[in-house]
Amino acid sequence: MSKSKQIITVFETYQKARITFVQEIAQLASRTSNIDTLQMLGVMDLLRPLLLDSVPSVQQCAAQALGRLANFRADLAEAVVSSEVLPQLVYALSQEDNLYYKRYAAFVLRSVAKHNPQLAQAVVDSGAVEALVDCLDEFDPKVKESAAWALGNIAKHNAELAQAVVAEGAVPALVVCVQEPELSLKRVATSALSFIASHSPALAQSVVDAEGIPNLVPLIESHDAKLKRQVCSCLSHIATHSIELAELVVEGEVFPKMFLLLRDSDAAVAKNSCTCIREIVKHSKELAKLVVFAGGLPAIVAYVGNANPETGAKIPGIGTLGFIAAFQETLAYSVIKAKAIAPLGAALSSEDTSESVKEAAAWSIGQLGVHSSDHARAVADGNVLPMLMRAYLSEKSAPGTQDAAKGALKNIIQKCTYLDALDTLLHVNAPQNILKYIVAQYAKVLPTDVEAKKKFVTSRGLAKLQVIKQKAEPGTPLYETIDLINQNYPEEVVNFYAPDQAEKLLQMIEDN
Repeated sequence: MSKSKQIITVFETYQKARITFVQEIAQLASRTSNIDTLQMLGVMDLLRPLLLDSVPSVQQCAAQALGRLANFRADLAEAVVSSEVLPQLVYALSQEDNLYYKRYAAFVLRSVAKHNPQLAQAVVDSGAVEALVDCLDEFDPKVKESAAWALGNIAKHNAELAQAVVAEGAVPALVVCVQEPELSLKRVATSALSFIASHSPALAQSVVDAEGIPNLVPLIESHDAKLKRQVCSCLSHIATHSIELAELVVEGEVFPKMFLLLRDSDAAVAKNSCTCIREIVKHSKELAKLVVFAGGLPAIVAYVGNANPETGAKIPGIGTLGFIAAFQETLAYSVIKAKAIAPLGAALSSEDTSESVKEAAAWSIGQLGVHSSDHARAVADGNVLPMLMRAYLSEKSAPGTQDAAKGALKNIIQKCTYLDALDTLLHVNAPQNILKYIVAQYAKVLPTDVEAKKKFVTSRGLAKLQVIKQKAEPGTPLYETIDLINQNYPEEVVNFYAPDQAEKLLQMIEDN
């Protein structure tokens, strides 16, 4: 009898040692400072056989430790793949009754798949997608959540991997998960749908066909910020691909709910909701009108004014205003009337603003002023033309910002007949490729406007023009346009303001 007890004690000690080992490894793997040491000591080779251990708690802890290691870094995830543990994890997902082990097995797959398309493809090649989709039908919400997370990490990389997820019937199951009461499950399932919808019109259509929109839209009014972020992101990814998909999102009655989120205390919610609005309005004049008529402009303008200028948070709002303004002059006027010029100018000129925000602001300002002289004057009255010029000339500006500012200046100046606004741009150091457009506007207005002709002299505009002419190349459009303007004045007046006039007078005195 004592012999049997002795043998049993040995086995019990071994079992306790295994449990203690995997529990401590799982705990150590949760701290990044331990990862390199664990890898150096060959922890992967030690954990692999423990996944098949007869004791469920050992299996679970081994899977948890592997998942944490794989989650930390791509090379560790590659080590998991090369150790050939994926097939046994997939087998466990489809055969194992232990729900905790299923959860941790899916956790390992999710951790491997997240890093890059190659690792995600390895997960797909192991046959994991079908098993993960089956897990979405499990009763346990944590198993569903872990499986949905793994599917999302596979689908996020590219259209081919997303299609592999869709082909196994994941989308309808994920939509069902969105309807479950557990908040964390809703978040993860919505995120997975968002990844799927982001890649192509066909994949976005698969979410629509599974009744994704009517099940997502009510969640806009959720009290959970993380869920609202994912919902707005998913609807945005659906709407971005085509006018038909954008119209389906609108038909889901996202407005005016989406406008309220622009004032959300969570910055990511506000940004994602604004991105969704932008992805809708960019497609057509009718969709842009719908946002305007639904009263969305004041909220969008306020968002642009309040969003963080140092990040890209302002870009969706600025882009939305630009897209709306670009379609039609009445829509552009609605944007102007909503007092959009001031926040756009602030976004362009602030030293705290990132270059990507400045580029977007310059482009949108150009869309506001391009339609008519009234639009151009409204923009000019906002004192943004000097801001555009500074952005164009600044050595600190990124090439994209300079190009957008140049395009906006050209668009607005060519429509602007309000010469007072152009006076601030008419200086010797202005680039000639901009000056030619400014001078062309003077050439259009001065011949028929006597008061403007007088004011051009008294404001020393005519004197500036002679200095500019002196620097221009004869025969260029700028030079010839200045000659046309000079013909509107007596020769002695033009000569009086010539830069070399003082020298000529002195020479006359000397000659006499």
